[in-house]
Amino acid sequence: MSSALHIARSGLDAQDTRMRVISNNLANVNTTGFKRDRADFESLMYQNMSQAGSPTSGETERADGLNMGTGVRTMGTERMLGQGELMQTANPLDIALDGPGHFQVTLPDGSTAYTRDGAFRLSDQGDLVTSSGYRLEPQITIPEGSNGISIGTNGVVSITLPNQPEPVEVGTIDVASFLNEAGLQAIGDNLFLETGASGPAVIGEAGIEGRGRIRQSSLEASNVNVVEELVQMIETQRAYEVNSKVISTVDGMLRYVTQNI
Repeated sequence: MSSALHIARSGLDAQDTRMRVISNNLANVNTTGFKRDRADFESLMYQNMSQAGSPTSGETERADGLNMGTGVRTMGTERMLGQGELMQTANPLDIALDGPGHFQVTLPDGSTAYTRDGAFRLSDQGDLVTSSGYRLEPQITIPEGSNGISIGTNGVVSITLPNQPEPVEVGTIDVASFLNEAGLQAIGDNLFLETGASGPAVIGEAGIEGRGRIRQSSLEASNVNVVEELVQMIETQRAYEVNSKVISTVDGMLRYVTQNI
């Protein structure tokens, strides 16, 4: 009976983890560039009570074995990389990636992080930065007095200066791609770090070699589907209730044994 309690408890832990993942997805339904997560599970080690094929007599053997499972555990969380809807904005500094890839930003310690959030701002020095103040890499500086900013699908940034009819290029926004984007480590602030599982960043021009094109005055919405998450929430709730019922049932069985035997 204690084994049944342990199995049911592992089920409660698993469903609690799944609910936390769903809750985080729903909390970020309006987060720019957010990618929903999915909890993955695996069965725990089985207890082999009787091996299939073991002899039952001198001439016969078991057609099947007796294997008892010991529960479930969370194997990991998988990031779902589907493209979010591109929302049009009136801000020329808003950019979105239409396809795979990430923008690069420089953290305060000098390391590089990656993001799908293209809601950039101008710093007091004229640099393109995130809402948290992290500078876009490679650095793009907009001179004071610029009349307009144009960002091409290949990432080339051009500005218009007073008394100059021709636009002037001030830099290019590169895009980082990874062999395994799901292996990036999320650290909050819509940022990711490179890991051994993701592979090294491959930096290049937007729109070529599998990298997405840049869309100016657009932002990528979260790829969370609220209806789908609500359905999964109900499934999780029902599974949690069933595992709770198992615990209460086993507790009643143990109480009966204690009182009557």
